[in-house]
Amino acid sequence: MKGGVAVLLKLAVEADAAPMDLTWIFYDHEEVAAADNSLTRIAAEHPEYLAGDFAILGEPTSAGVEGGCKGTMKLAVTTRGIAAHSARDWVGDNAVHKLAPVLERLAAYEARRAVIDGLEFREALNAVGISGGIAGNVIPDRARIDVNYRFAPDTTIEQAEAHVREVLAGLDVDIEGFDAAAGALPGLDTAPARAFLEALGQDVRVDAKQGWTDVSRFAALGTPAVNFGPGDPLLAHTDDEHVPIEDLHASLAALRRFLTSTAG
Repeated sequence: MKGGVAVLLKLAVEADAAPMDLTWIFYDHEEVAAADNSLTRIAAEHPEYLAGDFAILGEPTSAGVEGGCKGTMKLAVTTRGIAAHSARDWVGDNAVHKLAPVLERLAAYEARRAVIDGLEFREALNAVGISGGIAGNVIPDRARIDVNYRFAPDTTIEQAEAHVREVLAGLDVDIEGFDAAAGALPGLDTAPARAFLEALGQDVRVDAKQGWTDVSRFAALGTPAVNFGPGDPLLAHTDDEHVPIEDLHASLAALRRFLTSTAG
């Protein structure tokens, strides 16, 4: 994300002659609970800042265009048992062991692939955290799996929650703590998006955004938006996460063409 910020700051310095009105927004708290996202705060306190015909999110896209985004949902799956001394396990009921059917269900899950406006969104349902137990000699009476569901943008939050409950139906668990943000349809057929693609040229790669981004927030406001920036999204949150220098230059050159084109 800092690579995208660097490109946009460079453009902001140059953009006095751009044939359009521009608003530059740099904000914190993007990948957190929906209520803590700073763009949410801006929308509530200064909605005029977000008024526009088109928005570009500096997400890593390898200097290609990624349309829309998937929705995201976080939830907790909790199992409960009876605490006891581990030397006398028959007295208790092990809550950690009860997580096994949940993990088996998630590991066997076959995710849907949704093709929307020619772009394929690959859904994902995964355990992303696990906790339980208080000591090495105690049978745990409570255990928890944190689950993240990434759903295609043709699915509502309510439908996503119903689907998760269906996947885990019949298991002896409590499902709670839902925090979700809707996805966004590609929206590449809008006039501003078409002008953006035209300015970037025929060789630009166009794909679906497989993560969640604040394109979703602009979609909710009725503003067409795209993801475009330096950095390979497949490297996000990996040990080798980095931004190639050539991506910075390619993103800068492409956005410069757009901002100086009459198509904008």
